[in-house]
Amino acid sequence: MTERVRVAVLAGGPSAEHEVSLQSAQAVLDALPRELYEPVAVIIDRRGRWPVDLRRDPPDVVFPVLHGPFGEDGVVQGHLETLGIPYVGCGVMASAVAMNKVAMRRMFLAEDIPVTPHVWFTEHEWRTTTDHWGLVKSLDWPMYVKPAGMGSSIGISRVTSMEELRAGVELALAHDRVIIVEQAVTARELICGVLGGHDTPDASVPGELIVPGDWLDYAAKYLSQAEIAVIPAVLPERVTENVRELSLRAFRAIGGYGLSRVDFLYEEDTGRLYVLEINTMPGFTSRSVYARAWEASGVPYPDLLRRLIDLAFARSGS
Repeated sequence: MTERVRVAVLAGGPSAEHEVSLQSAQAVLDALPRELYEPVAVIIDRRGRWPVDLRRDPPDVVFPVLHGPFGEDGVVQGHLETLGIPYVGCGVMASAVAMNKVAMRRMFLAEDIPVTPHVWFTEHEWRTTTDHWGLVKSLDWPMYVKPAGMGSSIGISRVTSMEELRAGVELALAHDRVIIVEQAVTARELICGVLGGHDTPDASVPGELIVPGDWLDYAAKYLSQAEIAVIPAVLPERVTENVRELSLRAFRAIGGYGLSRVDFLYEEDTGRLYVLEINTMPGFTSRSVYARAWEASGVPYPDLLRRLIDLAFARSGS
């Protein structure tokens, strides 16, 4: 009998997305084929403390199902690189760039990938100016205020006045010292999954998010039982192909590897597509749209996990 591959599934961590990570990791642990893998849960606590020392007891491969700062921003990836342990997903640079909404947009603009109008500023700039309007005057109401380095819709506000802007910035500053403010557009919200290595990644069929309010917030994503997506999305063939092509371009722009989910805004009236962001470790819960998009593309969840682990070994040369 072939010896099973020992897979350490990392979960938890000190970010605000701790609970989401636990849900995602449990789904991965439940779905890994036991005839191939020996899964081991490694739950990092909210203070960043590890229950095991991977240097002393290294697994064959690590599946870091960690969301947000510490786990999705290149920190854990760099740690695993120093240990020489193969791991699933994007490397240090791609993880760091994708986690920071400012750096990500700079990369996209350099590659001529369309993004919505936006501005950014630091906490110091916000605190030391008496002209808050001057920081955002190139945009029109409504706007979205976001911390630069958070995910899962945490710390985001939709604002329509200076009073709301000030409150939104204070909320975002609780999560990051850099703030990005984006122009709101009336659009459908689409997603597309990317899977593969640096040179020949594949794009899934697109999905469409069902947005109950102004945007899909944390509660709608993780606490509600309501349906959150239509997969595949009902789109003209031209738009479907543009979404898939832009997803691959965004993935290559950040130097992606393994997996990513690319989020879009689609203006039906103008036909414009904007890349909203790219997530290098999207949710892996049973309701998560990344896995569902690949299921609709002919890759069942257990096969998706196997391909990701195979990609981890391929990158390390194992």
